Amino acid sequence: MVLLIQRRDVPVWVLPGGGIEPDETPDLAAAREILEETGFTVKVDRLVGIYTPINRLAKRTHLYECSILDGHASITSETKGVQFFPLNALPKLIPPPFREWIFDALEKREAVEKKLTSVTYWTLFKNLGLHPVLVTRFLLARLGFAINT
Repeated sequence: MVLLIQRRDVPVWVLPGGGIEPDETPDLAAAREILEETGFTVKVDRLVGIYTPINRLAKRTHLYECSILDGHASITSETKGVQFFPLNALPKLIPPPFREWIFDALEKREAVEKKLTSVTYWTLFKNLGLHPVLVTRFLLARLGFAINT
């Protein structure tokens, strides 16, 4: 099972996460963001990987596998939904690179360092044709104009 959130600004299912505060380590940021977005207190078990962007569409990302210690699924100002999904029944609307990250975590190997090759301008334009409203909302959110529903 994998824990996903449905965002408010771009209503797609993604892994919980967010930015690192000043003087905060990436693993502490991951635990804080999970609590803020889902209501679950977690323990970071291992670093799955560090992903480096190849363009301005993404940011450097640390991905962690975590265990839930306490809490219950809670909707927040950032989330529209919080749900566990079986790996064979993931939602259809998972933008890149989240599906890739989920399967990297399943491999249970040493932490990987990879470039975010699935987040490209070509993918953006292709998805603009397939999902124009979602991509427009993504671009507006990246510019600081989030449409929260």
